[in-house]
Amino acid sequence: MVNCLLVFDMDGVLVEVTESYRETIQQTVEHFTGQRPSRTLIQDIKNQGGWNDDWSLSHKLIAEAGVRVEFQTVVDYFQSIFHGDGTNGLIMRERWIAADGLFERLSERFRLAVFTGRLKWEAEFTLRRFIPQVAFDPIVGMEEVSRLKPHPEGLLLIRSLHPGSGLYYVGDSVDDARCALAAGAPFIGIASPANPRHGELVRLFEEQKAIAVLDDINGLESVL
Repeated sequence: MVNCLLVFDMDGVLVEVTESYRETIQQTVEHFTGQRPSRTLIQDIKNQGGWNDDWSLSHKLIAEAGVRVEFQTVVDYFQSIFHGDGTNGLIMRERWIAADGLFERLSERFRLAVFTGRLKWEAEFTLRRFIPQVAFDPIVGMEEVSRLKPHPEGLLLIRSLHPGSGLYYVGDSVDDARCALAAGAPFIGIASPANPRHGELVRLFEEQKAIAVLDDINGLESVL
């Protein structure tokens, strides 16, 4: 099946981001409003769809608190704490989810690629940090598409680079599921039992025709 592509979302699929991206949202909103949103509230908004971009989600929460801040100001603060000085940013709190050997085995059967809502260089940084021995080609980040998920532009771009190949998409949000459905790609959902809206997320994946829903990526081989 080496002519088949396995395309992965990154956050919540390849890496645990509760203490990185989700914490950055919380700290950013708190910085501008004095109010710290709960992780349950953040997940509720994610489950609505259309909020795959954490910058926009942060800006939305700030505006709903009655504070007017320019979008770019929010982005700049968000990125400053996410990146830090290169050694102490919240990005360094991320934890690799896959067990040893999983991607080495998958790479023997599939071509591997990434379509993520984060910037491409951030994705490359994380992959080099945790799994430099495995190649993902291509890696498509948010700046490489004109329309973010749930629009399927990123998946369609990847498919165009590998004409004739089948494609699966593995993601952890309703936007990922809708993206795959719009691209005509089978979707495998990741719904961590630790997710504060686990049951609702599983239901949303099923509504979007997921072919399987897993607790984490380590169950992937059982459904392929």
